[in-house]
Amino acid sequence: MPMDPFAELLRQLRREACRSQDEQADAINMASGRTTMTRREVSRYENGENVPTNYTLGHVAVACGVPLEPLLREAKAARARRRSRGGREGEDPDDVKRRTLLGSAIVGAAAAAEPWGRLAYALRKGAKIDPESASALIDHATRLHLDELSESARSLQNRVESHLDAITAALPRAGTHERALTIAAGETAALAGWVAWDLGEQDKAAAYYRVTSQCAKEAGHPPLRALALGYASYGAPTPGKALEMLSQAAQDVRGHGNATAAAWALGRYAEEAAQAGDDDGAIRALEQARFAYDFADHTTEQSWVRFVTPYRMDSLALSVYSELKRRELTITADAAVERLGEELPDSGVVVLGDLASALLRGGDADRGAYVARQFAAAAESKPNTMGRQRAQNIAASLPDAERDLAAHLLAFAS
Repeated sequence: MPMDPFAELLRQLRREACRSQDEQADAINMASGRTTMTRREVSRYENGENVPTNYTLGHVAVACGVPLEPLLREAKAARARRRSRGGREGEDPDDVKRRTLLGSAIVGAAAAAEPWGRLAYALRKGAKIDPESASALIDHATRLHLDELSESARSLQNRVESHLDAITAALPRAGTHERALTIAAGETAALAGWVAWDLGEQDKAAAYYRVTSQCAKEAGHPPLRALALGYASYGAPTPGKALEMLSQAAQDVRGHGNATAAAWALGRYAEEAAQAGDDDGAIRALEQARFAYDFADHTTEQSWVRFVTPYRMDSLALSVYSELKRRELTITADAAVERLGEELPDSGVVVLGDLASALLRGGDADRGAYVARQFAAAAESKPNTMGRQRAQNIAASLPDAERDLAAHLLAFAS
């Protein structure tokens, strides 16, 4: 029997995404946050043996970056065809017509400039995105920021860039969801830039940060620009440029609901000011960051500030006090060790790196070496640029008795 048009559509969506059936199952599982989809089930869908449930189709839409409503409509038609066939042999002429039109849409879309745009065109050119699809795209953008806390840049990059393509394809049809999707697109672009910077792709990162700022302007949403500036400050060409970025970022996150973002921007300003030799400016900014954090809830504000845990605030303070050689360093390090306990936070690489450096600079060689070993394990489980930078600093501060650990850290940093 000829292929059912809906099964053919599902197969075409997977092929346009350049995925095997195993990879498609993984993508759907990633979208759903579960592990129930298998290659066998994808194969059954694509061979017309089963029609996915509407719930599953929601995750297929996210995984493929396409609107949900047309998929639901095509699935409904596929179920009706299965019921109407019953035991009949042969093929309904309407099915032939439907498959011909669907195939023409997919082939005709091939002239579009990008694959995700072709998919959007193939499904229903000119249609407005439905609320469910908009919500799924926004929720997935949020989930990617949360995934960044525990995944390496290498494993995350393709998913982030694919999702950015999916939102980009949806924007021309966003309708009343345009502002929310523009903000989600900007947040995803910023994460793509951060991942690119972590992988040493500085030009690519800068391009993503620029488009994030464009999204912020288009949506009238200054915190989005603060996100781009905060990320970009780590790769700023000079300390002065970093301070300029972070000063603007702090201005952009004034107001209700941005306390955690304000604490991060001000804490980063303090860090850069300390490295630039501006002692007074660094201490003033750190005090402002801590004050802002008193009103913050990093678990309920923007997804991109979830990493700004109390541990990360300790880390920023340690970085500043260590650079300025302030007497508060020892007390802060003791408090950070007590807070950390046996728990490794999501931002553990940076936190442990700053804590190890602070303990070693403060003269506590035993605890410093102990935390340095924890840092080494965390840094290797999630390798990133910030971890490699801290590995070099820690190696230089270790006592002679820890030569093996120092050599290990230098090898990791190279």
